[in-house]
Amino acid sequence: MGIRAALAVHPDTGRGAAARIAGTVAARLRAGVDRLDLLGTTAPGDLPDGLDALVVLGGDGAVHHAVQYCAATGTPLGLVPAGTGNDLARGLGVPLDPLAAADAVVTALRERRHRAVDLGHAGGTWFATVLCTGFDAAVNARATRLRWPSGPHRYDVAVLAELAAFRARPVTLTTDTGRLDLDATLVAIGNTPFYGAGMRICPHADPADGLFDITVVGRATRADLLRILPGLRHGRHLRHPAVRTLRAREVRIETTGWPLCADGEMLPGGAVTARCHRGALTILG
Repeated sequence: MGIRAALAVHPDTGRGAAARIAGTVAARLRAGVDRLDLLGTTAPGDLPDGLDALVVLGGDGAVHHAVQYCAATGTPLGLVPAGTGNDLARGLGVPLDPLAAADAVVTALRERRHRAVDLGHAGGTWFATVLCTGFDAAVNARATRLRWPSGPHRYDVAVLAELAAFRARPVTLTTDTGRLDLDATLVAIGNTPFYGAGMRICPHADPADGLFDITVVGRATRADLLRILPGLRHGRHLRHPAVRTLRAREVRIETTGWPLCADGEMLPGGAVTARCHRGALTILG
């Protein structure tokens, strides 16, 4: 039987970057499949039945929606990054050049090469990269509202804006190995290392080990944050005495008044339990 795939194109991704290359990507994918359906959405109810693969041309937000479908159906997911952050592609070693990524997907389709990676699940939502709350989630919420600048510098501007008003809050973390009560500035639960367009918040996270890496920044002054934040892109923040790390299969976060986001998408706030599901997502290549 022939291979049937769908290409979900999110045309607004990357300020129109996805739309500009959609035709070229589709042409390359057709070299590896017998039928390619072109879609403008990854909402599960709008996807055709009988897919052998779903390929997403877009950023982490687009991929997040595709993950909801693929985790439920077992359909392999192909990544062609064309967004601002592309953090899942980066964390899985997918080429960040979209045409190179499309060629890699074609090779995987031809050779039927798949690999299983872990997913997190929290509040009824699957996530593939990082679930976070606190300062970083507030930065993400602000960054999504900004129209300038474009690219990763949008997060830098959001960081400076949030620094002015942010305060640590009491947080309780309960994992399968114990309980931790502290005043915290941020909590990041990593299935993969990256968020915020390449920041290594959980630098040792492995999406195939069945565990989360959890980075906790305790009570930190603005001066502390100004020292911690530049090290995020290289994982050097782990050296700061306010930072601690945990590993767990399940973690519950209890706090009040903080935003919560997963894969860069905002979720309802409040207490949440995140569980790592080993091998819940099949990736092409």
